[in-house]
Amino acid sequence: MVVGVVAAVFAAGCAGGTVDGHATAALDGYAPSVNNQDPSRGIPGIVTVEIPPGLHVTGSQRVAYPAIPPMGGPHDARWAACDGVVYDKALRTENVVHSLEHGAVWIAYDPARVGAEEQATLRAKVENKPYMLMSPIPGMSDALSLQSWGHQLVPDNADDGRIDQFIVALRENPYTTPEPGATCSSPVFDRDNPPPYDPSPPGPDAFPMS
Repeated sequence: MVVGVVAAVFAAGCAGGTVDGHATAALDGYAPSVNNQDPSRGIPGIVTVEIPPGLHVTGSQRVAYPAIPPMGGPHDARWAACDGVVYDKALRTENVVHSLEHGAVWIAYDPARVGAEEQATLRAKVENKPYMLMSPIPGMSDALSLQSWGHQLVPDNADDGRIDQFIVALRENPYTTPEPGATCSSPVFDRDNPPPYDPSPPGPDAFPMS
């Protein structure tokens, strides 16, 4: 019964609007429901991996993520604020992964390959939207990548229609989120001067994914 209530509330919020919390008619099929709990599986190019809820690491520990950006795993006990925040600086990966566990969608991009116009298009999908965050990762393997817990999509560009499909299907999805209902507000996380991204490979003492 609780799951049904959560689904009903979510569906009500997704009827007849835009991706700032409401699916348009064209995106209705990507809104999760009891009968279609993970609509993202219908998105061409989606990558899904079963990842159990992650263990916590300390603020100085690294995690041996298999790829950057990761889509889940062990993470810092503090989550990056994900209530519609567009970060200008690259964030410590371990903090962002905790945001994914709370139901956030993370848009990551390489600032050398995604220009100002595309960044503005992406910013409009994130800014002031709950359970959304965006940050650069210099030198990442793909120019642009979307992550939610256990899900990843590499769009062709900022105008790729699959981006909105991904957001509608997975943002605060109660069926794919390990901690549904957890907040994205993070008063102890410094939005203006967040923990920085470390581009160096994790050392042999890094916390393992398993």
